[in-house]
Amino acid sequence: MLALIVMELRQLEYLVAVVEEANFTRAAARLHVAQPGVSAQIRQLERELGQELLDRSGRTVRPTEVGAAVLPYARAALAAVEGARQAVQELTGLVRGQVAVGTVTSLGPGIDLPGLLADFHQAHPAVQIGLTEDNSDQLVQALLAGRIDLAIIGLAGPTPAGIDIQTVVDEPFVLAVDHTDPLAGRDSITLGALTERPLMCLPVGTGLRAALDNACAAAGLRPQIAFEARDPNVLAELAARGLGAAVLPESLALSRPDTLHPLTITRPGLRGRLALAWRANGPVSPAANSLVRHARAALPDR
Repeated sequence: MLALIVMELRQLEYLVAVVEEANFTRAAARLHVAQPGVSAQIRQLERELGQELLDRSGRTVRPTEVGAAVLPYARAALAAVEGARQAVQELTGLVRGQVAVGTVTSLGPGIDLPGLLADFHQAHPAVQIGLTEDNSDQLVQALLAGRIDLAIIGLAGPTPAGIDIQTVVDEPFVLAVDHTDPLAGRDSITLGALTERPLMCLPVGTGLRAALDNACAAAGLRPQIAFEARDPNVLAELAARGLGAAVLPESLALSRPDTLHPLTITRPGLRGRLALAWRANGPVSPAANSLVRHARAALPDR
């Protein structure tokens, strides 16, 4: 009886894979099995149900009307089995598998990502950890697509749909110049005055750039971007060498008092957040759940 149950689950898994790939060969490659085996198992399922589930007449494989009706039940059965497996693993403390983490380029002194990942690895040595770096927009897309499990992103507005966040840094953005710049004798600058001169800023897709672009658009202004760099530390260094004014997180500008003079941006001010982000819905592995819990405890909500 157990063998029959395992065989039926395999058949359902093969059916779902073929429908999603619209091709037997691609489904077999995805499942790491031989293509004839996939075909044979689905034929057996069709014989047991007494109906054809797949239309094989075209260039791509599509579910028949009966197959389309069966699919939700097949997916539900597979999800139930995976849920049971995850529940057992979590209750027994057996966390294995792999997790993928994404991050923006510069996190500032308050976020020790290497330490966070090292502590997680020590607690769960059987979990493989992957790390990627990108801008915030791309990291959000990777989260939603399931390519990564956790990210540290920059935000300048509402939380993107489909993800949950925990804010870990919330600070203003400032204009930073070197001490010989004509603006170095001032403490603040309006957004309108700021857009009258060339600026150095992070590229489109980052939280800082979104804050600048959104504020300018709302005020009917257009910023003059002369330099772009993905690492705000590079922008800080360029500004410190007298190459222009850089829009930076306040903490970064204040960390270089010998070389940079920060100006508060007013009317309106610019502000941004760094946040832990993870998928709000969809399947999440026990390893990913453990990583999210670990990160949220290590980086308290601001």
